[in-house]
Amino acid sequence: MLYLIGLGLWDEKDISLRGLEIAKRADEVYLDSYTSMMGGTELKNMEALIGKHITPLDRDKLEQHTGWLDGGREKDIALLVGGDPLVATTHSDLMMRAWDKGVKTRVVHNASIFSAVAESGLQIYKFGKTATVTYWEENYRPTSFYDVVRENKERGLHTLLLLDIRPGKQMSPKEAIGIMEEIDSSFGDEKIIVMSRVGGDIGIAYGKAKKLEGLDYGGGLHVLIVPGRMHVMETAFLQHFRKD
Repeated sequence: MLYLIGLGLWDEKDISLRGLEIAKRADEVYLDSYTSMMGGTELKNMEALIGKHITPLDRDKLEQHTGWLDGGREKDIALLVGGDPLVATTHSDLMMRAWDKGVKTRVVHNASIFSAVAESGLQIYKFGKTATVTYWEENYRPTSFYDVVRENKERGLHTLLLLDIRPGKQMSPKEAIGIMEEIDSSFGDEKIIVMSRVGGDIGIAYGKAKKLEGLDYGGGLHVLIVPGRMHVMETAFLQHFRKD
């Protein structure tokens, strides 16, 4: 059996009791180190809680070389995933790979950024398509995520912007806003929301992007939100977080 266990948003204490029980009795425990990063924990803390060694898996082991799944035919293996396991399509694909190998699967859900954004005061059902602000490289400067913002704005919908992660680092709000300003010089005057340290000592800031760009958000999970048309309740709620 392959168990996909959600870890929630901040540290090892966010794992559910059910997820912890399963991880403790699993024969092998792995950690998705590719699709998400938790802001307040280290691998050694998770190992101490579960009481066994945890093997991190990179993108290659999650999407290409998935031989580690074979053990699930005879043993119980657990994959720990930040947030909720099925938010990333990588894990849906992984489940199908497991089925092809004759491995049964079970999902243990947990908190996700897609529900946590409601703490901003914006209403969940008014969000449109989500996009990820990706790191730019010398010969790779994608802008498709900004097209999503434009499309959602035209429909009056809010946009959740996830920030890119690479091994050992996550894009900061400052970096993300800087990229958006390079794509559209007027973005600095756009009123946005920065949610920082989501799941932990959360910080929420609302104001013009050029103002929020200069703030210090610390470590942890950060996201940007570009609001669409707002209900009077949403507008009133956001006044508590104004920074300009």
